[in-house]
Amino acid sequence: MLTATTLSVRQGGRCVLRNLAFTARRGAVTGLIGPNGVGKSTLLRAIAGLLPHDGHLRIDGQPLPADARERARLIGYLPQGHHLHWPLTVRRTVELGRLPHLGPLGRLGRADRAAVDRVMAATGIAPLSDRAVPTLSGGERARVMLARVLAADAPLLLADEPTAALDPGHQLRILALLRAEATERARAVLVVLHDLSLAARSCDNLILMLPDGGVIAGPTPSVLTAEALRAAYGVSFAVTRLADTPLVVPLTTAPLPAGPSHPQTNAGVLAHAD
Repeated sequence: MLTATTLSVRQGGRCVLRNLAFTARRGAVTGLIGPNGVGKSTLLRAIAGLLPHDGHLRIDGQPLPADARERARLIGYLPQGHHLHWPLTVRRTVELGRLPHLGPLGRLGRADRAAVDRVMAATGIAPLSDRAVPTLSGGERARVMLARVLAADAPLLLADEPTAALDPGHQLRILALLRAEATERARAVLVVLHDLSLAARSCDNLILMLPDGGVIAGPTPSVLTAEALRAAYGVSFAVTRLADTPLVVPLTTAPLPAGPSHPQTNAGVLAHAD
């Protein structure tokens, strides 16, 4: 679905991302992980067309369209935070997600209303329809903003830390919803996560961004190894399972030598490194 080759992004006169290559396929959730400052949010903004880039980004083999409206039909982008500066109702906020599909008069048709109804039901916010978004809790706002993005029915969904500041229950519900969108509606989902255990249990594939600008990409078990995580984060990790659920635990607080930039990984091997 999404293919990046020799992708580079410059900001403020410096190269933030250099020669990245990865894919995110339909029907799968691909997690984007790595330490702070390696450019995860920058990468999503470049894919969304909000930052200029060098190299190639293709969706289903075609370059990203230059027209913003056409691009919005292909790419749904959920940035960090759940901010809305106008006291719109929940339903009106979700309806904004249909703007790329509306005609010159901006009127919602039957298909638009059906799409809004579907995502409000899927996110569990239908009972909040007439509430003003600023009066909602953080978890409720998170679901409203996600519903607005889902309403566009874009085949590629980018979500930047959608579980940040949410309690464990809301985190699991949102990631379960993203998985359902991928598997049931054949979307490609690329999501930034900082909780590595959530990434382990929720993502089919991972892209681990390294401080030196490289990436380790592949099926989740092949990326989440103690060696690869130590190279990325500079501390040691235990990668294990608890009640048949993947668990990734940092073991030290003091930085350790980073080791090789691109360590060898073994698919399916769960390791413990001191």
